[in-house]
Amino acid sequence: MLLSLAAALAAAFCYGIGAVMQAISVRAASRRPVLEAAGVAGRVDPSLVIRMFRQWPFVVSLLIDFVGFICQLIALRRLPIFEVQVIIAANLAVTAVFASWLMHTVLRVREWAAVISVVVGVGLLGLSAGAEGARTVGIDFHLALIAALAAIAVAGVAAARLPSAFRTPALGAIAGLGYGVLAICARILPGFTPAVLVKSPAAYTLAAAGIISFMLYASALESGSVTVATAAVILLETVPPAVVGVVFLGDKTRPGLLGPAVAGFILALASAVALARFGEAGVTKDSDAREVPQPAGPGEPGRASAGLTRPIGEITGGSAPGQPVPEPPEGQAPDWQSGSGEQLPSGRKN
Repeated sequence: MLLSLAAALAAAFCYGIGAVMQAISVRAASRRPVLEAAGVAGRVDPSLVIRMFRQWPFVVSLLIDFVGFICQLIALRRLPIFEVQVIIAANLAVTAVFASWLMHTVLRVREWAAVISVVVGVGLLGLSAGAEGARTVGIDFHLALIAALAAIAVAGVAAARLPSAFRTPALGAIAGLGYGVLAICARILPGFTPAVLVKSPAAYTLAAAGIISFMLYASALESGSVTVATAAVILLETVPPAVVGVVFLGDKTRPGLLGPAVAGFILALASAVALARFGEAGVTKDSDAREVPQPAGPGEPGRASAGLTRPIGEITGGSAPGQPVPEPPEGQAPDWQSGSGEQLPSGRKN
C-alpha cells in the first residue's frame, strides 16, 4: 500500500513537471494566428503535435510523462481510482512549488494555503482508502469504454468549432473525460506482459484515449486560457472515474473512514482547481497583471495571439502592476512600439 501511494505521488511529480514543458511546446508550435487569419481556426489541428516534436522540451516531457504513467499504473494496481486520480490532480501543487523555486513565480498566501490543503487532502485519502475493488468486468464494460471514447472524440471535434469564449473550457473538459477513460482502462488491465496486453481490449482503448485526450488538451492550451483548460481537465479526469470505480469496480474506503475520505477528496480536488493557473507555462507574474498584445509587424493589422503577450510593467521598463506607467519622452514612441525594445517571448510558462 505504501509503495502504491509513493508511486502515485511520483506520478503527480512527473506529470507536474511534464505539463510545464508541454505548455511551452504548445505555445512555440502554435499556428493559431495563421489559421484564424485563414478562417480555419475552428478545428483540432493534428499537425500541432507533429510540430511539437521539433521542440526539445516536448520530447523530454514525453519521457517524464512515460515514467509518470508507469508510476500511475503501479498505483492503480493497489489503490482505488478516486485516490489515485486526486493525487494525480495534485500535480499542480508540485508545479506551483517548482515554479516558485525555479522560475521565481510569486505564490500568494492563498496559493500556499492551496498547496498545503492539497497535501492535507491527499493525506486524508491515504489514511482512509482501502484496497482497490476486486470486481472483474465483462465485454460489455469494454464496449462501453470504446463507445464513450468515440463520443469524446466526436464531441472534441464539435467543441473546436465553438466560439472562442466556450472553446477552451469545452475542449479542456472533454480532454479530461478522455484522461478519465485512460485511467479506467489502466485500472482494468489484466496484466502488463506483451502476451496479455495484445489480447486485452483495454490496452487498445487506453492507447487511443491517450492520443485523443492529448490532442484535445493541446488544442485547449492553444486556443485560450490554460488556467481555464487545466481546471476543466482536473475536474473531469477526477470525478467521473472516481464514480465509476466506486459503482462498477468495487472501490471503497476502510471501514468507518468514509467521512475523512470524502473530505480529503473534496479538499484536494478544490485546492488543485485553485492552483489551475500553474497549468500555464511561463507565469512569472501575478495572475492579475494586465497584458498587452504583441504589436503587429509592418503592413500587418494589429493582433493578439496566444503566448505573445507581456505584462505592461515588463514592457515599459519594470513598473509593477498597479503602479503608474512611465511616459516616453515627448515625440518618442515607447520602445515596444518602435521595435527597438526587447523582443517579446514566443511562449508562456506555468
